[in-house]
Amino acid sequence: MLRTALRNVLAHKARLLMTTLAVLLGVAFVSGTLVFTNTISAAYQKSSEKGFSGVDVAITPDSDSDDDTGKPGAAPRLGQRVLDRAAEVPGAASATGTVSGYTALSKKNGDLLGSGFSNLGGNYYPGKDGKDPRYTMTDGRAPKARGEVALDAKSAERGDYAVGDTIRVSVDGPVREEKVVGVFRTDDGNVAAGGSLALFDTPTAQRLFAKPGEFDEIDLKAAAGTSQTELKAAVEKVLPKEAEAETGQQLADDQAEQIKQSMSGMQTGMLVFAGIALFVGIFIIANTFTMLVAQRTRELALMRAVGATRRQVTRSVLIEATFVGAIAAVTGLAAGVGIGAGLRSLLNSTGATVPDGPLVIDLTTVLVSLAVGVVVTVLAAWLPGRRAAKIPPVAAMNSVHAPPTTRGLVVRNTIGAILAAAGVALVVAGAGMGSDGKGYMGLGAAVLVIGVFVLTPLLSRPLIAAAAPLLRVFGMPGKLARQNAVRNPRRTAATASALMVGLTLITGMTVIAGSVQKGIDKMATDALKSDYVVSMGGFDGQRPLSPDVARKIAALPEVTASSPLRNSPSRIDGDIEYLTGVNGKSITDLVSMDFSAGSFAGLSGGKAVVDDKTAEDHGWKLGSTIPVTYEDGRRGNLTVQGVYTGNEMIRGIMLDSRTLTAHMPTVTDMQVMVKTKGGASESTKDALKKALGENPAIQVQNKQDISDGIAKFFTLMLNMLYGLLAMAVIVAVLGVINTLAMSVFERSQEIGMLRAIGLDRRGIKRMVRLESLVISLFGGVLGLGLGVFFGWAAGELISSGMPTYQLVLPWGRMAIFLLLAAFVGVLAALWPARRAAKLNMLAAIKAE
Repeated sequence: MLRTALRNVLAHKARLLMTTLAVLLGVAFVSGTLVFTNTISAAYQKSSEKGFSGVDVAITPDSDSDDDTGKPGAAPRLGQRVLDRAAEVPGAASATGTVSGYTALSKKNGDLLGSGFSNLGGNYYPGKDGKDPRYTMTDGRAPKARGEVALDAKSAERGDYAVGDTIRVSVDGPVREEKVVGVFRTDDGNVAAGGSLALFDTPTAQRLFAKPGEFDEIDLKAAAGTSQTELKAAVEKVLPKEAEAETGQQLADDQAEQIKQSMSGMQTGMLVFAGIALFVGIFIIANTFTMLVAQRTRELALMRAVGATRRQVTRSVLIEATFVGAIAAVTGLAAGVGIGAGLRSLLNSTGATVPDGPLVIDLTTVLVSLAVGVVVTVLAAWLPGRRAAKIPPVAAMNSVHAPPTTRGLVVRNTIGAILAAAGVALVVAGAGMGSDGKGYMGLGAAVLVIGVFVLTPLLSRPLIAAAAPLLRVFGMPGKLARQNAVRNPRRTAATASALMVGLTLITGMTVIAGSVQKGIDKMATDALKSDYVVSMGGFDGQRPLSPDVARKIAALPEVTASSPLRNSPSRIDGDIEYLTGVNGKSITDLVSMDFSAGSFAGLSGGKAVVDDKTAEDHGWKLGSTIPVTYEDGRRGNLTVQGVYTGNEMIRGIMLDSRTLTAHMPTVTDMQVMVKTKGGASESTKDALKKALGENPAIQVQNKQDISDGIAKFFTLMLNMLYGLLAMAVIVAVLGVINTLAMSVFERSQEIGMLRAIGLDRRGIKRMVRLESLVISLFGGVLGLGLGVFFGWAAGELISSGMPTYQLVLPWGRMAIFLLLAAFVGVLAALWPARRAAKLNMLAAIKAE
């Protein structure tokens, strides 16, 4: 049986090629994902280890320690006294105090220098030798006084800065002019990833990021002969209770774990799409082995007649599948290594520089790739092999084994209907449960897709019959194409299902993205009456602004109303709640909220407005008194004067900023809302930017800018999904080609007869192409229908957290997807149609 299986693999090399390619693509995606994410993780881990090479013990504030002051949200820091005591600990060779914070650097053309999410500033802390072991100066000197700054070498190169130049810097809004006095080299992973790092002298950095004499962290270097563990034990004896110590090795391990976790999301997402490609490939594999087994029915029957058991017949088919899967897995693994290297190069070309490091191909990647390729192929081939073994030898040798009986189809359709109904019920139930229905919806979606796949043979006849009027235009080839498409419903179903899965996901994602964007547009239009929102730029846009920004904006003649949004932590009912300070006199001109009770009018003193969900959680209503402990530890009472419907842009507890500011040790704003004369215009925006010093760190956005900014994120995600799902579509194309090619081989005698009675080569080609087109459009229609249904259901979940969410059906894109399905059909039919037209008429008629 082993020799027979090997002979069959070698005898059907061309027929098994498409199956091999389908498995190869899926395995390549899996192995490429693992190689890429492992390589990036290892590179960052190596870079982070370098960053901790000069740290044997680090002292940091204990964020979990009790706050004796009772001040909510108080962030403990380390003072000079802690640094001095740590430096005197036996076994400590040196102690370095560090402080850091957001620092935006400007290019010479005014743009932001760096990637935006890792624009940092820190302090240069010289030791006894006048050098900071963390940084090596390659040009110039370290900053020593206010107005001086040193840049990392990569940022200096990207910004074309040299020692002696002046650079514009922004920490919290206002622009500072700093002189570049030095350029240094660093192993900081953020810089390696495209960020920027600026160094100030320690007093300046403390004034900018902390308080005079305070540090974020204290790093100790062990003396010769002292281990990290010994130094940590000695340090812990002199630490105050609000501080804690960790070894440098532990910090490096923790950061490595964080990097691993941050990469796991990307890895999981990419593996999901690899799984989708493999899932689509299963249909191709099952189709291929079903047709191969059908063509070898007499051969298998003869083997049964000479003594082979059912188990041996099934096993021979599985051995073939194992060889095919192994070849595809090995080839896919090699291709995956290339994909991993290509993805890293692509990432570097986008400007997101990755630290240098070798490609990481670990044993897990190899084993997973081989296992996936072999297991998927064997599982897909098991059912055709089992079905072949059940055919009675005498019936098979006499070609009287009939296609699936009516009873078999009834059982299949019944199972499919039950699964589809259960899937629809679960999805609808999940849609009605809000955010708690994710699990039900995910399970329902999987069950529904399986149910539709099982029902596809039943659905194929009426849907393909609907295309009959169009096919009549093509005469006899069109009629024959329709009959061929419904002749073997199982094969048609398996072929169409491969395309259905890919289009279901693409359509569903497009519906969700378009609907969310519509909801965001409506939210911005309904909630904001202001013309502009001014905030710090960067990755999250949540950096604090200096109050000077709001004062400068309010003084402009173009501005008719403005209000800073000022956040401060407080303790209410034992929990930390953030209070938002607004200008009580002008807030009604800047936002438009739906109040279920009360209003913004007269917002001052101890009055506050709260969003409906916060009010419901605490049991508050109009007139309720809220006991509150402010950030500075003082206590007071707030009276609810209004309850409004919150959204993702505006929610929480709001009170007059003059009341809140009195309790803020450090006053900062999150953003400033601005209303101007004549509304939003480019000239007004330019005036605002000019008043703020053409600051690259500050963004001035109108309502459309806010909406477009969020849309960019969804557009980027959607384009990435399209790229990943293209893999599934490519596999589906291979499936259609495979099915048609083997169908042509199976119908050689029939095609010869058609040629003999007058159908020319052009007619044969047209017949095969139309058959492929019909099957592809059938899969496309199913995919669009399921995609719209899943998009609607997912939208019901989203709408529970976004009241402005509106279902939008992207008719234009859906039409493009249907045309894509048609293109897939035409493309897939090129080779099989040409092969069918080239068949020798007499040889084909004599074929069995």
